[in-house]
Amino acid sequence: MSNGSPDVEAIGKLDPGQLIELLERLDPAAEAIRSIDLDAIAASIDPTKIRKEEFVRLMAALHRLTASGAPVDLGSVTPEVFARLIARASKDQIDGLLERPELRRLVLDEIFLNRMPGHLRKDRAEKVRAVVNWRISGGDGEGGCDRYEMVVDGGVCTTRAGYAENARATITISPVEFIKLITSNASAPVLFMTGKLKVRGDLAFAAGLTGLFDLPRA
Repeated sequence: MSNGSPDVEAIGKLDPGQLIELLERLDPAAEAIRSIDLDAIAASIDPTKIRKEEFVRLMAALHRLTASGAPVDLGSVTPEVFARLIARASKDQIDGLLERPELRRLVLDEIFLNRMPGHLRKDRAEKVRAVVNWRISGGDGEGGCDRYEMVVDGGVCTTRAGYAENARATITISPVEFIKLITSNASAPVLFMTGKLKVRGDLAFAAGLTGLFDLPRA
């Protein structure tokens, strides 16, 4: 590797720590970055085998590429690999990520704004018309939550950062439990019964909401 340009042939021989260092050293402006398979790199990193600090460094490196407008960023990681990367992270690793506001925003925006709309199952949602507010606790927004609005209308899902007054349901959940929910590692009814998910509005609709989506499994 030289001048921030990756040696593509050597990538497969690197251990997780070296792969993270590679991402940290990538020059977003280098032409050679276009040949990097970020999905393959992310797939080769198992969060259960790296330390909390390394996981945070990994996400920080991805944030740097995304913020720089590089041709490879978090959006180039497939849903299955992204789900595995996030779902297999420990609570300690997730907490370390959430301590940095820019990384918290990176992950939540990636899930809500870039990925969730594409996972709606049109065959199950074509007759649904509903607005849902999501409140992710521990944020810096009103009430100590990050807020996202989801609209499902005629088989189409749109999302935005914000809050609607006429929501059919408002769901409050912690980031860790939310990640479990959207990676098929927890169910809404169980989270509700254990007090880890709170609903204001149409409880029955909220309980079945994830059934409208084809969620990737980690």
